[in-house]
Amino acid sequence: MALADAFECGVNDLPLSLVISWLEQKAVAVLLTLLFLGIRDIRLGPTLPAFVTPAVLDVLVEKFNLMPVGEAEGDMQAMLQAS
Repeated sequence: MALADAFECGVNDLPLSLVISWLEQKAVAVLLTLLFLGIRDIRLGPTLPAFVTPAVLDVLVEKFNLMPVGEAEGDMQAMLQAS
């Protein structure tokens, strides 16, 4: 948030790509914090957490453009093009 303030832009306008590896429980806290801050375009994987039901996923995709990770090369290309 401070970086966005320094550049006088929104946090989602910064050229950042976030990929959260869903390998341990503290990833829940990280994900919820990022969503609370309004961060968009987060990639989550390798599998979606159990609490992300199809209905919850629909809301997260619509409001935050949450995406599951795919193949590493494809994800990297997409993130580099978005920056």
